[in-house]
Amino acid sequence: MTMPDFACLSCGACCAAFRVDFDCVDLAFAGNRGVPAELTVALTPTLVRMLGTDAAPPRCIALEGEIGQAVRCGIYEQRPGPCRDFAPYAPLGIGDDACDRARRRHGLSPL
Repeated sequence: MTMPDFACLSCGACCAAFRVDFDCVDLAFAGNRGVPAELTVALTPTLVRMLGTDAAPPRCIALEGEIGQAVRCGIYEQRPGPCRDFAPYAPLGIGDDACDRARRRHGLSPL
């Protein structure tokens, strides 16, 4: 399945602005279509972080392409909960405060 066509395909700012921590239940195991464990680092026995999101500057290891030009998530269908929950109306061209902050960090105007 491919990612739907919307404003986020040319943005990607959120993937290069915030840490992405999530519960281990979002990891791929036993047939689960979750996040591949090799793309994460363990924080606690039950909490992991997407690689690259605690770098300075942050950039999720799953982000492909150039921010503000053309991007895609390499694990879109398996992305973790925080990514699924982030800026739920962005696909409609409606950002929120966190989306707008991420876009500003990359010199992009708010949605």
